Amino acid sequence: MTDTLRFDVDGAVARITLNRPDVFNAMNRELRDALKQAIQKIHVNDEIRVVILSGNGPGFSAGTDLSEKIDGPASLMLEQEYRPILSAIASSPKIWIAQVHGSAAGIGAALAMNCDLMTMSDSATLYMAFAAIGLVPDGGSTWLLHRGLGYKRTLQAILEGRKTPAAEAVDLGLANSIHPAEQLAEETLGLARRIAEGAPLANAATKRLLRAVDGMSYDNAFAAEAREQTNLFDSKDFREGVQAFFEKRKPNFKGA
Repeated sequence: MTDTLRFDVDGAVARITLNRPDVFNAMNRELRDALKQAIQKIHVNDEIRVVILSGNGPGFSAGTDLSEKIDGPASLMLEQEYRPILSAIASSPKIWIAQVHGSAAGIGAALAMNCDLMTMSDSATLYMAFAAIGLVPDGGSTWLLHRGLGYKRTLQAILEGRKTPAAEAVDLGLANSIHPAEQLAEETLGLARRIAEGAPLANAATKRLLRAVDGMSYDNAFAAEAREQTNLFDSKDFREGVQAFFEKRKPNFKGA
């Protein structure tokens, strides 16, 4: 790990902090490599149930560091350096929360939107900065935005290089909650801890279902739920949950 990224664990909650504040956490190769290493650490740590992804300094992330020379086609960098990060977050059994303050721009916005949940400060924005430099969105931004905004609003946001303020992002379903900047970290940690108290196997199954359900028929969604439920019925956590219900106490889920 390098100084470009901070990695901390507090019980069942891990925090990854992008740490290039002088350049608004623009992602260079070093930061991308550090992020991949942090994700690998999280993946093998069964104690971690929730991950908070945040940025140090004035904003969440300005996206790709444009001052860094790109060797070869842009698609190579996207496929080899960004896809492993974004795909790992999407497929992770952990719940990822993007804590966004200031601006999340370009692929930095994709990184935030790709997380399972998002909290935002009242002054935060999601910024489609690509049109200003003659590019199309990347990092899956078109898919993520289209799913939340629909075709017309997504197209306008991209073509105009629009900044979506936090309140609108919440209204549109791109983010979950908005908080005063000074309370954002505390509120996000509170959300993470509440989720971490839940059943990890059920949380992971719910994430898998919701990530897959787009485009499914009702019958296929029903069948997918049934498959997940079959596995969960055999878990120790299910037995603990039922026992805690009858004993009128809080369950102690182990992820087994």
